[in-house]
Amino acid sequence: MKPQDVLAGRGSLWIFGYGSLVWKPDFKYRRSEVGHVKGYKRRFWHGDNFHRGDDDLPGRVVTLIEERDQCTWGVAFEVTGAQVAESLKYLDVREAVRGGYVTKVVEFHPRGGHGPPVPALVYIATPDNPTYLGPASPDDIAARIVACRGKTGHNVEYLLRLAEFMRASCPEVDDAHLFSIEVAALARLSVLL
Repeated sequence: MKPQDVLAGRGSLWIFGYGSLVWKPDFKYRRSEVGHVKGYKRRFWHGDNFHRGDDDLPGRVVTLIEERDQCTWGVAFEVTGAQVAESLKYLDVREAVRGGYVTKVVEFHPRGGHGPPVPALVYIATPDNPTYLGPASPDDIAARIVACRGKTGHNVEYLLRLAEFMRASCPEVDDAHLFSIEVAALARLSVLL
């Protein structure tokens, strides 16, 4: 049984976003909360040959990597009623079919202790995915991001929007991986302009 099947029977479903979902969920939801999940770090290790790149040059997008002492900040969306089936149908195409992600259930902690942790569905790319790119230096990741564009836009937009979300919604959190890639990408862009 898939994780979303287990959670969907609850009457409401929380979906955790840590990449483009934080600014572009594109599905209806009852409410959203900023918060984090424990035991994972966000990394630009997944290749995207649809949304932010193509088959010749996949863009770099984030996935979650298990690491016990880490946490990843993002947004959880609560969907209820008919929204559950609609959002899962949409996300299964956006994240699983086109993005190469699998689903897991994680414990989401709302920011500032606004309520107890809740189980949430999350989409995670794994190393066995054919478009998985794996680790690289911030400069190498930035070079790929600056060069790529897909059907939903430039890969740089993805990077900059994610960094903007973190600064606006979680200003106390230092996401060193994200911010080091942003600095490297902006340096590369400044040379091009």
